[in-house]
Amino acid sequence: MHFFYIDESGDTGANLADQYQPIFVLGGISVRDEGWNITQERLSQIISDYFGGNTPNDFELHSKELLCPAGDGPFSGHDLQPRCELALRLLGLLEERAHGVHYLAIDKQALAVTNHDAPVPYGSNQPYPIGFDYLITYINWYVRDRLGISARGMVILDQKDQHHGLIEQLMHERRFGGVPAHRVKWVVEFSYSVDSQKNPMIQLSDLVIYCTKRFIEIEKGHRDAWSQDAKNFYAKCYSIIRGRVVRTTLVERNGRYMDRLNAFIAAVRVEPRVQWRRHYDLADD
Repeated sequence: MHFFYIDESGDTGANLADQYQPIFVLGGISVRDEGWNITQERLSQIISDYFGGNTPNDFELHSKELLCPAGDGPFSGHDLQPRCELALRLLGLLEERAHGVHYLAIDKQALAVTNHDAPVPYGSNQPYPIGFDYLITYINWYVRDRLGISARGMVILDQKDQHHGLIEQLMHERRFGGVPAHRVKWVVEFSYSVDSQKNPMIQLSDLVIYCTKRFIEIEKGHRDAWSQDAKNFYAKCYSIIRGRVVRTTLVERNGRYMDRLNAFIAAVRVEPRVQWRRHYDLADD
């Protein structure tokens, strides 16, 4: 069993004109069932090291608190440089533990002017169900084509009450609706994380998705006022993240009229420029 964690960043519902949240990203990390405990232990040790062996009671990693300029929550008043180093150490677990990353980034400006008429139970005005449906397609492909016929996937989400009903509807339709040839067969279950404080994989997914959103905002010109150091930091974070994405081209959904949905996702999806690593003085692609 492989666990696929999903978290979001930049969700403003149907408000696609929020100038502070121009990009929406949904995704997270994937973990083998036998690798969960070791990753949790390593994550806890990295955080303990940062706090000098005195991790605050009921600590929960929130990327906004960690990476906002002045620090917030348990990071309030902490210097920015060690907080950035902590973020990079945590992201380094992706390589160290060979965890995968999956995500879909959506440009809200593009979404506001693009529509679809595919036979799916959601429209074109909210990015969350669009991203969730796509990630089910991606995860099903990943398990089937990369992990083998005996592997199965379980999706674990940070609970979002406003999307609960639609998520359940989507999962039921993808697994049991339509012609058998196009049903999702390798994602056998999905579940909500009862408490993100007790699920460090959701916390790590939050960091992955937050850093991805920030970097894409930089790439698309939404953060031109930021310092070059800040831009380079998020480029370094994204370089680690991108290295753990198995497939960067879209996985298309099969079925009648689904070519319309595939074209729609391609139109609203946003990715960095082709030679983004070179632009930030990182290794060439």
